[in-house]
Amino acid sequence: MPKPSASKAAAETGKTRRFISGVVEGFYGRPWTMEQRTELFQREQKWGLNTYLYAPKDDYKHRMYWRDLYSPEEAEKLVALITAAKKNGVDFIYAISPGLDITFSNPKEVATLKRKLDQVSGFGCSSFSLLFDDIETEMCPADKQAFSSFAHAQVAVTNEVFKHLGQPDTFLFCPTDYCAAFCTPNVSQSAYLHTVGENLLPGIDVLWTGPKVVSHHITVESIVEVSSVLKRAPVIWDNIHANDYDPQRIFMGPYKDRPTDLIPKLRGVLTNPNCEYYPNFVAIHTLATWCRSEGGRVGGQRDVEMSDDKAGSDPCYSPKRALTLALTDWLQEFLSTDQPGGPRPLNPTHLKKESSDEEPMQTDVGDPVYVPGSGDNPLFTAEPLTLDDLQLLSELFYLPYEHGSTARTMLTELDWLKAHREAVGEAETEMTAEWRSRAKCFDVMCVAVFTMFNRLSNAPNRSILYDLYNYICDIKSGVTLARAYVKQLGGQSRPSAQVMTDDPEPWGFRGGLSGEFQRMLPCHGNRDLFRHPPMTSVYSIRPFCPEDKTEIQKIHMEMQRGKAKAPAAALPALISDGLAGGQLSPSPNCGLVLEDERGVCGYALGLTDATAAALNNQRALPGDFPSLVTMQLHPRVTDPAPARRMIDSLLSLMKTSGSRGVFCELRQGDRRMFDFYSKLGSFTTLKMAGLPQDVVAMGTSL
Repeated sequence: MPKPSASKAAAETGKTRRFISGVVEGFYGRPWTMEQRTELFQREQKWGLNTYLYAPKDDYKHRMYWRDLYSPEEAEKLVALITAAKKNGVDFIYAISPGLDITFSNPKEVATLKRKLDQVSGFGCSSFSLLFDDIETEMCPADKQAFSSFAHAQVAVTNEVFKHLGQPDTFLFCPTDYCAAFCTPNVSQSAYLHTVGENLLPGIDVLWTGPKVVSHHITVESIVEVSSVLKRAPVIWDNIHANDYDPQRIFMGPYKDRPTDLIPKLRGVLTNPNCEYYPNFVAIHTLATWCRSEGGRVGGQRDVEMSDDKAGSDPCYSPKRALTLALTDWLQEFLSTDQPGGPRPLNPTHLKKESSDEEPMQTDVGDPVYVPGSGDNPLFTAEPLTLDDLQLLSELFYLPYEHGSTARTMLTELDWLKAHREAVGEAETEMTAEWRSRAKCFDVMCVAVFTMFNRLSNAPNRSILYDLYNYICDIKSGVTLARAYVKQLGGQSRPSAQVMTDDPEPWGFRGGLSGEFQRMLPCHGNRDLFRHPPMTSVYSIRPFCPEDKTEIQKIHMEMQRGKAKAPAAALPALISDGLAGGQLSPSPNCGLVLEDERGVCGYALGLTDATAAALNNQRALPGDFPSLVTMQLHPRVTDPAPARRMIDSLLSLMKTSGSRGVFCELRQGDRRMFDFYSKLGSFTTLKMAGLPQDVVAMGTSL
């Protein structure tokens, strides 16, 4: 397919285009309603956002049945939605995801895709997106004959559709490798991304989620790197608030860990937030604050009020301040009645209504107000919801990589109280007094959670409550059990059946098949945000000795069997197989073994001169890297710290032995070790003659 001329490309890229900012409805699960989307457009206009990307995975005509045209009834709804977006100054981008089963080389398939987008164009839509995320990368036989790679197939169809639609001002492409973690061997050397960057027409923008699918941090350096490969600034599809991967989590913390220095390096940012519409108030509100914060630097001025006044903080954006602004606005929505027949009024004297205001089946109007006697239970009357309640709610349901401050404090206190429970049974000592004081503080925090729950449950806006109810019930249940356990430890109550029994009722624990699978796997618990010290086993590193060969061979063979999709004999051979398999001995003082309480669980071996071993495997050594290293860990080792210490020690030993540079070989399927070497920061990918097709070489100078 011919590329545009250089002058046209320059003209395209030289256009002044507004920064894309807004929301992508791109999660798995029940899509938002038409009414919620219309309300979203109004929020976006109010907060200064300008874009909505329509991509709900469970709209079957968006993804699974992408070939089907919309019915007249569906078309009417989409026309109304597009019209509402325009009315509020929001660019409506219609996305379609044909990658599940499209045959890229079949002209009829491409024509069907064009017909579908032509229909949506007729609805008044002028911005589009083609998504190829979360699909299989294996091409069908017909496409393998027509295209040299999966990337070439996607780019060819995308360019053709883009030109067919008249090269719209906004056209987004979502690659299959849409984050750094998916790129092989890395972003800068990804053949897939280079194909996209070199062949995708310059008027097409590329979506990118950052280092991971759900990225903790997105740095300027990482965006500069991917922009260089893609030959354009990406649009961030941000999953920081997405919760479709875990039905027990919801995220109401602020938009954070993205410096505002990113803004001039990006084409735009779209948040793909929680599946539940109403709890996304914080996610979208704080994103809008972040987007506006760059404006404070355009003329060299900085929004001093937004600064946290901390070393390393962003001078233009404070997540804490942005969260407070969002929660303050959100509180007003909680306190507004969203529908007739809200909760019981806070003041019982307000129960009487004018006859014209009576609702059907309302039989208590005019009844005398119940007044409890001196010995009766008082009437339950929840106080109005406060900003502090919403602050607590946000801290209990914060972000994927961190709990809020109150949640962290509660976990820390519970951990301390449990670890020092023996202090309660002793005579009154200083430790006993501290235990009881901290137990009292923990109880106060638990009561605050219960109070927040009651106030939320009584809030007039029931639509927000219903989206939150399962989550706040769940956290209330967990806090109730923790509080009962602490009271039991302190001798304030009898042992709780739900805490202590080995046969609790289903509501007293978090279970299900998924939970049982996770508890059987070695990685269970090592990603908890609250790390109980010590979280991992005690490891020791010692020198290799000949008697270790058998255990090293066992680990080597077990890892090969675990990673192979084919018989071990079909795996590409590595030079280091001889070291791990015992055919080669490591150089003197160039071998280390990792042990835990169960025995040998890892190794790091080196050859200071790998010339002979390379020749035997028909390799040509990279000139500045004459030495070979290999390292492997048993799957039960989930803590990367001992592995780092072991490889650092081995490299130091090899430098002492006279080596000036080392290399290692990795099979592309060994993602665990590839990620390990990549994150060390010193190892880079090498070009090495004779490497099998599925083998990557990495090296570092000493």
